[in-house]
Amino acid sequence: MSDGRVQAPFGRRTAPITWRARYGAYVVLGCSDELGPRPQAGQFYMLSATARWGGGEGERPFLPRAFSVMRAPAGSAELEFLLEAVGPGTERLGELDVGDGMSLVGPLGSGFNPPREDRSALLVGGGVGIAPLAILQDQLAPNAPVLLGFRDAAHAPGAELLADPRVATDDGSIGYRGLVTELLAEELDGNQRLEVFACGPPPMLEATRLLCAEHDTPVQLALESGMACGYGACFGCVVPTRDGLIRLCVDGPVLDGALLESSALVGASLNG
Repeated sequence: MSDGRVQAPFGRRTAPITWRARYGAYVVLGCSDELGPRPQAGQFYMLSATARWGGGEGERPFLPRAFSVMRAPAGSAELEFLLEAVGPGTERLGELDVGDGMSLVGPLGSGFNPPREDRSALLVGGGVGIAPLAILQDQLAPNAPVLLGFRDAAHAPGAELLADPRVATDDGSIGYRGLVTELLAEELDGNQRLEVFACGPPPMLEATRLLCAEHDTPVQLALESGMACGYGACFGCVVPTRDGLIRLCVDGPVLDGALLESSALVGASLNG
């Protein structure tokens, strides 16, 4: 969405893992990227393990996985990524430890724009979709209220990665019992001068888009999609918009909600 995107240097490079931590079902990996530019909130990287990036008989290699950058602290070379092991690719990344190498390409894509001058930001995230909201909070919206949704208590520790969130869980084990979009509806009813910034699974994003349209509230959506290359060559992340088909890795992943007929048609997660 942002026209002033940060461009990735050509080629894959190796970033050593400098720390790792677990937050319930999630793992956070910190790495040192001395050769890359600092990313903008909402951009992503294609990640793979430098060693043993494969599985099964013959260690057949996997395609890199697309991950939103979670943090890029100012004045350092550090990058932080949030992942949940949901398949062989994310499991292999989740095995990385301090000193291991992680191959990356990025930053890629187009990120968030600042909120409009007459609007205040509201951040809404679900599951691993909380990742780009952390860097957004750091860079563009330090005082914005945050609404986060998780399946259960095993995933809710991810809320610790953002400042002062209001949390919903599907089963009510932590915080509000219900969907994060129910909390969003309350916020939109009480404040007509918001701009929503959201990332999460497609059903959550579609509910967010529809709620914002009903309240005439602008919304920027960081869409999730499976990506094979990350720079537009494979056309694997093409999504329909009111202006025709676009490649999400090049023209997104952040899109204005008004551009979309539906955000429920987008495929697998960026962080899958």
